[in-house]
Amino acid sequence: MESKRIKIHEVAPEAYKVMLKLEAYLHTTTLSPIEKELIKIRASQLNGCAFCLNMHTRDARKLGETEQRIYLLNVWHETELYTETERIILTLTEEITLISEGGVSEETYQQAEALLGKEKLAEVIMAIVTINGWNRIGVSTLLPLD
Repeated sequence: MESKRIKIHEVAPEAYKVMLKLEAYLHTTTLSPIEKELIKIRASQLNGCAFCLNMHTRDARKLGETEQRIYLLNVWHETELYTETERIILTLTEEITLISEGGVSEETYQQAEALLGKEKLAEVIMAIVTINGWNRIGVSTLLPLD
C-alpha cells in the first residue's frame, strides 16, 4: 500500500536540496565510510526509521561490514566488536539522537574530544544531526522500502 503522505522532495525541493548538501558535506569529512554507516544505522534504530535502516544496513554490507556487527549494533556496549573510536561515536550517536533524555553528558563530550579531536568531533556531530533529519523525514512521511 503506497503512502498518501507528501513527498518532501516534490513539495519542498529547496529544503530537500539543503539536506542533500549536508549529506554531500559528509563525503568531505575524515569519517570512514564504516563510521558513517554505523552512525546512520544506530540513529535509525533509535528513531525507528525502516527506510533508513534498510538502506544503511545494505550500504554497510557493501562496504564490507560484517553481519555480526550489524546485528549486534543495538547492543554494541555489551560486545567487544567495536573499536574505541567506534564506541565513542556510538555513544555520541545515542546521546544526540535521544537528546531530550539528558543531552550529551560532559563525560561523553570530554572523552570524544580527547579521542577524536575537535574537527572530527564536529564531523561526527554533523553526521548525527544529518541522519536524524533524514530519519524524521522518513518516519513522518512514511517513506516506502525500496
